[in-house]
Amino acid sequence: MTAAPSLRALILAGAAVFAVPLAAQADDAGTVMAQSERQAAGIVAKLTPQEKADQLLNVAPAIPRLGIPGYNWWTESLHGAMGTLPTTNFPEPIGLAATFDAPLVHDVANIISVEMRGLHTLARQTGRLGRIGTGLDTWSPNINIFRDPRWGRGQETYGEDPFLTGEIGKAFITGMQGPDPARPNIIATPKHYAVHSGPESTRHHANVYVSRHDMEDTYLPAFRAAIVDAKAGSIMCAYNRVNGQPACASDDLLKTHLRDAWGFKGYVVSDCDAVTDIKRNHHYAPDAATAVAAAMRAGVDSECNGATLSDTAGLGQPYLDALNRNLITQSDVDTALVRLFSARLRNGDLPGLGPRAAIAPSVIGAPDHGALALKAAEKSLVLLKNDGALPLKPHARIAVIGPLADATRVLRGNYSSTLSGPPISVLEGLRQAMPGATIHHAPFTETFTDGDRVPTAALIAPDGKPGLLARYYNPTQTPPARFAPGTFDSATKAMTFQTRPVVTRREADVSGRSLDLANVSDHHRVVWTGFLVPPESGTYRLGLSGSNGEMLLDGKPFVDLKNSRWNSLPTMKTLTLEKGKRYPIEIMMTSHINTGIDLMWKRVSPDADAAIAAAAAQSDVIVAVVGLTSDLEAEETPVKVPGFEGGDKTTLDLPAEQLAMLEKARALGKPLVIVAMNGSPINLAWAKDHAAGIVEAWYPGQNGGLAVANVLSGKTNPSGRLPLTFYRSVDELPPFGDYSMAGRTYRYFTGTPVYGFGYGLSYTQFAYEPLQVQASGDAAQGVRVSTTLRNSGQRAGEEVAQLYLDFPDVPGTPRIALRGFQRVDLKPGESRAISFDLSPRDLSAVSLEGVRQVFPGAYRVSVGSAQPDSGLPVQSADFAIATGVTLPK
Repeated sequence: MTAAPSLRALILAGAAVFAVPLAAQADDAGTVMAQSERQAAGIVAKLTPQEKADQLLNVAPAIPRLGIPGYNWWTESLHGAMGTLPTTNFPEPIGLAATFDAPLVHDVANIISVEMRGLHTLARQTGRLGRIGTGLDTWSPNINIFRDPRWGRGQETYGEDPFLTGEIGKAFITGMQGPDPARPNIIATPKHYAVHSGPESTRHHANVYVSRHDMEDTYLPAFRAAIVDAKAGSIMCAYNRVNGQPACASDDLLKTHLRDAWGFKGYVVSDCDAVTDIKRNHHYAPDAATAVAAAMRAGVDSECNGATLSDTAGLGQPYLDALNRNLITQSDVDTALVRLFSARLRNGDLPGLGPRAAIAPSVIGAPDHGALALKAAEKSLVLLKNDGALPLKPHARIAVIGPLADATRVLRGNYSSTLSGPPISVLEGLRQAMPGATIHHAPFTETFTDGDRVPTAALIAPDGKPGLLARYYNPTQTPPARFAPGTFDSATKAMTFQTRPVVTRREADVSGRSLDLANVSDHHRVVWTGFLVPPESGTYRLGLSGSNGEMLLDGKPFVDLKNSRWNSLPTMKTLTLEKGKRYPIEIMMTSHINTGIDLMWKRVSPDADAAIAAAAAQSDVIVAVVGLTSDLEAEETPVKVPGFEGGDKTTLDLPAEQLAMLEKARALGKPLVIVAMNGSPINLAWAKDHAAGIVEAWYPGQNGGLAVANVLSGKTNPSGRLPLTFYRSVDELPPFGDYSMAGRTYRYFTGTPVYGFGYGLSYTQFAYEPLQVQASGDAAQGVRVSTTLRNSGQRAGEEVAQLYLDFPDVPGTPRIALRGFQRVDLKPGESRAISFDLSPRDLSAVSLEGVRQVFPGAYRVSVGSAQPDSGLPVQSADFAIATGVTLPK
C-alpha cells in the first residue's frame, strides 16, 4: 500500500479547494481522513499569513474569497444543546452517570447532536455563523475525575470512578459523533485534559504534581478510552500545570500520551485563556509569542481566547510574532490548520466531502426528545432509604416543603441553556402524577437558592396575549467588526441606539433570543414591556439575573444590574403581590455580542415555620425538597456565602436554614421524605438517621420534577446508583488542593461513608446465584464471570448489576474497583443469566512506578447490587492469575 503524503507535502502541492468529488478521490487518499486532509491542505495553501493566524483562534473569521464561512469552535452541549431556541435539557452529567446506563447516555447524546445541527442550520439562515453555539463541534463531555466533593464543577463529570467515567464518556462521544467517527455528526471534545478537578480559585495558576501511579491509575484512563476506544475527534487541554508544565504545553500529555501512545489524529483546543495563562499566570513563557509557541509546539491546534467574546482585533498577532522570531515554523502552523479545516470538512460545515443533510431547526425540543429527558431523569434518581413511606399512596395527603419544592432553575444544572424546554418542578410533578392526592404547599423563607425564571403563564403582553412585547433597537452607527485591544468597554458604552425598533415581536419571557433575528445587530438594545400577573397572592422575591439590564415595576426603578458580573446570584427584592393583579413591568437590556438577562422570582413565606406546621397538620406525609443549586456550586463565581466560595463548597452540610427546617419538620410527627437536589456529595447523615425516605435527585433536567413525582408515587421503580461516595465531612478527606488519590473516593477511602459508591435501592428485591468464573490463569486470555439474576420481589424493576475486583496485595492496587456494570429489566419472579467478559485492561492495575499491568496472584470478584460491604445482595468468588502482562499506556 502506498503511504499517504504528509500534510506538509499536501500543502505545498496546493490541492484544489473543494474541487475533487469524494468518489474520485477514493483511489488517491484511501480514507475519509486522508481525503479531508488533502482538501484541507488545499485551503491552507491559499491563505495569507494573516488569514492563517486568525484561523488559529476559536473564532475563525470568514474568508469570502474562498467561499469559507465564519466558524466558532466554542460550542457547549454538556447535557443539552445551548442556543437561541428552547432546547431539550437532560439531567446534569452526574445524574446521567447515576443511571449506570451507557446505551441511554448514547441516545441522549445523539438527540443533543440532532438539536445542535438544527441550531447550526438556524445560524446559516440568520447569518450568525461565527457566534458561540453555532458550530458542529462540542466542548463536551467533561470526563475529569470528581476526586473531591468540594469541587463546584464536579457536577459536570461522570463521578469519581475512572472505569464508570470511561464507559459513560465513550457512550456520550459515540452518540454525539454518530456511527462513523471519520464523518461525525458533531465532533466531541472530551475535557479538561488532564488532572483538572478544582479548586476553582487556583485553576489558572495551579502547578499540580501528580505521581506516575495516580496519573495512569486515575487521571488518564477515561481520556484514553475517549480517544482510543470512542475515537473522539478533538480534545481540550486544561488550565493547570501538570508536574511543572502547563497542560496546554505539556509534552507528556500532548505528545507522549495523546499523539504517540494513543495515536490521536484529531485536533487539540485549549480551554479558554489557557494559552494566555501560560504567560500571564503560570509565568512559563515571557511573552505572548513564546506562550503560543509553547502551546503549538506541544500540539495545541486551536486557541480559545476569552477576548473573542468582545470581538477584539489582533488576537492572531502572537502567532505572526512567533513565526517572525522563528519560535514556530510555517509547518507548525499549517499542520494545525489542516487538522482544523479537515474537521470542518468531515463534520459537513464545509462541503468538500459531499452533501450532508441539513437538520431543520423545527426538530429542536421535539416531544420525543422531552420523553427521553424524562426517562433519563427517572433512571438517574437514587433511592437511598425507604422505611416503608414510599411509594406514596394514591390518595395521600402530602405536605410539600423546602426551598426547592416549587423551584425550576435548580432542574437545569450548569452549562445549560436558559431556553430549555418547559421545566416541571417537584410540586407541579406531584400534582400531575398524583391527581387523587391532596397536596399542601408551604413556601420557604428567603434563601440563596431563590430565583426561577418567571414563566409565560405569569406574563401578559400589552395586547393581552401571553408573554411580553419585545422591541429591538440597533445602534445608530454600525459597530466595527473588530475592536482595538482595550477599547471594547469604552466603545460600547458610547454607543447610542435608534429610536425606532428594527424588530417588534411578542416573546414568551425575558431572555436573549437575538441570534435568531438576522436583522438585529450583535450590539443592540431590547425592551420588554407587559404585565406580571401572579397566580397566587403572597410574598415574592422578584428581580433579574445576568448583566447589563434594568427593570421598572409600575413605572418606577426596581432593579439595576450595573454591579452584577458573570455568574453572580440574581439581584432580587421582596414585595407582596396579589393574585390576578396586573403589575406593569418594563425590562431593558443592552446586549453586546453575548450578554443576556432573565426575569426571576420566588414565592416565599414571611413565617415559614408556621406555614410548614399548617401544611403538615393537614397531611399524612411530608416531602421536603432540599439541596443546592448550580449557581452556588459552579464555575469560578464571585459568590461568597456560608458554605460556598468562588464556586466551590467549604462544607458538605446542607445550608443551615434547610437543616433547621428538616429538624422542625420531623418534630411534627409525620413521616419525612427527603428529596435532595445537588450536583455533588452532601452530608446525609442526619437524613439517614431520621428520615423515612431519601431520594437523591441531582439536577434532573427539564422534566426532573415529574421524574421525582413518578418515583415517589411508584409509577416508576427507582433504579439509579451513586456515582460518588457520600461522606460525612470534609474533615475525613485530605486537603482540597492535594491531588494525591490516597484517602479519596471509594477506591482509596478507608473510612465509613454515609452512602457508598454504587449504592441504590429499589421497590423490589433482587437475588444473585453463585458466580461462575472462567479463568485460564493467563492474563492475556481474560476472564469471564457469569451468574443468574432474579427479581425476587413483587414489582417489575431494573437492577444495576455491578462487578468489582479486589486485586493481589501489591503496592498501588486500589482497595476495590468497578470493572463492569449492566442494567437488567426484570418482571417479578423473572430470572436472567448475565455475564461479564474482563479483558486484560479490565483486570489490570497500576504499579507505584506508573506501569499498567495485570499482576499475577489471587483476585476476588464480586457481582451484585452494590459494593460487597454495602449490605445489599452480592456474590463473590476467587480466582488466580499465574501469568501477568504489562499493558501499553
